[in-house]
Amino acid sequence: MPEPNILLTRIDNRLIHGQVATQWNGTLGANLILVANDKVAADKMRQGLMDMAAPAGVATRYFSLQKTIDVIHKAAPRQHIFIICETPEDVLTLVKGGVPIKKCNIGNMHMAEGKRQVATSVAVNDEDVAAFRELQEMGVELEIRRVPSIAAEDTDKLFS
Repeated sequence: MPEPNILLTRIDNRLIHGQVATQWNGTLGANLILVANDKVAADKMRQGLMDMAAPAGVATRYFSLQKTIDVIHKAAPRQHIFIICETPEDVLTLVKGGVPIKKCNIGNMHMAEGKRQVATSVAVNDEDVAAFRELQEMGVELEIRRVPSIAAEDTDKLFS
């Protein structure tokens, strides 16, 4: 069975919002945005709000992490998939579940209690760092970049 055509996986705690939807999608050329998030999968209202922010002509799916793992290999080759997750732990769950993620873009991780700011729009705690380290060990390329038009930041910042 051919692998699903995953163009990019992005971590953004806002999930789909205007900037991501238009700029990243314009660069990637995805025709399907898959939000892999347990809470949003069960929240029709948030799905509706995100659908409004999604670019015209791009399909959206809101799946739990487990459903993403269960169905990703059924994706058709014509589906060019942009996966968006909330946390590195969620991305790690997907990779461990067999989702063939090659590259993870770290876009937005808000400052919160117990987190430290390591890049322009990225704050991490020890669990996040452990998840990033494990993803790297599993061969996933990490990139800190908020929008496609700016240069990527040094991922070593995550581990310092």
